[in-house]
Amino acid sequence: MATEQSGGQNKEQADERPKPPLLGVVGLMLGIFLSALDGQIIGTALPTIVGDLGGLEHLSWAVTAYLLTSAAATPLWGRLGDLYGRKGAYQWAVVVFLAGSVLAGLAQDMGQLIAFRGLQGIGAGGLMVGALSVIGVLVPASDRARVQSVVGVLMPIAFVGGPLLGGFLTERLSWRWAFYVNLPVGLVALLAVGVGVRLRTERVRAPFDWAGVALLTTGILALTLVSSWGGTAYSWTSPVLLGTALVAVVALGWFARTELRAPGPLIPPALFRDRNFTVAQVLGFLTGAVMIALVGYLPLYLQLARGASPTAGGLLLLPLMLGMMGTQLVTARLMGRPGGERRYPLLGGAVTLAGGALLLLLRTDTPIAVASALTAVAGIGLGLVMQSTLLTSMGAVRPQDMGAAMGVVTLLRSIGGSLGMAALGAVYTARLTDSLTEHLGAAEAGRLTGGGLTPASLDGLPAEVRDAVGAAVTGGLHGTVVGGVLLAAAATALACLVRPRQGAAREIKPPKPEPEPTKPDPEPEPADTPAKAATAG
Repeated sequence: MATEQSGGQNKEQADERPKPPLLGVVGLMLGIFLSALDGQIIGTALPTIVGDLGGLEHLSWAVTAYLLTSAAATPLWGRLGDLYGRKGAYQWAVVVFLAGSVLAGLAQDMGQLIAFRGLQGIGAGGLMVGALSVIGVLVPASDRARVQSVVGVLMPIAFVGGPLLGGFLTERLSWRWAFYVNLPVGLVALLAVGVGVRLRTERVRAPFDWAGVALLTTGILALTLVSSWGGTAYSWTSPVLLGTALVAVVALGWFARTELRAPGPLIPPALFRDRNFTVAQVLGFLTGAVMIALVGYLPLYLQLARGASPTAGGLLLLPLMLGMMGTQLVTARLMGRPGGERRYPLLGGAVTLAGGALLLLLRTDTPIAVASALTAVAGIGLGLVMQSTLLTSMGAVRPQDMGAAMGVVTLLRSIGGSLGMAALGAVYTARLTDSLTEHLGAAEAGRLTGGGLTPASLDGLPAEVRDAVGAAVTGGLHGTVVGGVLLAAAATALACLVRPRQGAAREIKPPKPEPEPTKPDPEPEPADTPAKAATAG
């Protein structure tokens, strides 16, 4: 009886909640878009940047510094939002991101660019997690499907549009505009959230977990370095790489032990007591690895084996991205049905598995249109898993822990992508090198894999060399796809562990003041955010 009364009260409270403000939601969506776009836009500008600033030997650090700092800052921003206010934390993340963007655009040498990319990454770590945590407490479950549908549309657009926009700005204006373009979009996001978002949420009252921050940051930095260095800067068995991996294991293990005893843990262990939340994070890790690997290595096949231009190679991934986009739109609307928490991750894992198997049909003579169309199936499966696990995660936690939970979601997807790119990239490189060595000899293989293998360089090579390169690239892609198929199979099996919830989607309500003295009164988000001056004026 008590359960029925509680359910009725919950429903009544949910019905009384106001609709989410359109302006505020737009500001949050722009932050998510910037976070996804900036990870893609710089790639096509890197060759021009090296020609202008020099420092080719340090070029990889312009990417690695961003990945390191954004990954390390993600859980920190999430917990800061829980402790001190989610709206303010999100706005400060936007400010830091924009400051890093402007400074990176003004960089005069490679050292400055790397430093400012690191600052940009610190801000970027709070864009996605900040927006998702605000959405989790601002938007009721009845409207959350529509909002998450928009997120599902923005991500593929950013993945496809980022390289194209970066190339266009670099060619028409300057590579510096690949950074400056963030400024107007970020300012609009900042002002929209400042004006349109009003939150009254109960904050966590606990000491800040400095030990957890230090240990998790150390572990994430070491893990990111392993994924960046492995098979490229150092061999997988080198003492440097093994030592860095050991640091990651020790730091993360110590972090887990510390969180169990901390009065205000950075990542509350209680989050993982919910079985569905835990399984959703593992699924997010695996699908992050599959998605990044496919997005990273399919263009190489299209360019080097099928002769597509770099721009066309990006456009030919549209079926993959459109599959993800359409499925995320549909899944967000269907997840509220009973059993959706289990049904859609299971279906998504199976479809991703089938899509990966279809990519094994690619050959050196596969028509480009067919190769492009085959990617759609994998995109549909990835969209199902990614959207359903995100909504499951949002529905499984208390509003007080929404920031920390979204930090975990974003962090594990990011780490999954980094490790997947590194591990499956090692498979790709090994198969590519072995095939080139077999057909062209060790000397020529070394020359090509050492930097001489580009779409432009293939035009001047003999036909037999181009054929050998096409076969080697196709074989490398097959090795990467096999790895992705195994990960998709693991995700499908794990999805069976999700427990369907009875009834409609769980409503996340903002907490109300409690009469007991042990419960703090809800406090409004602080007004001293970066948009204060703008909104006051």
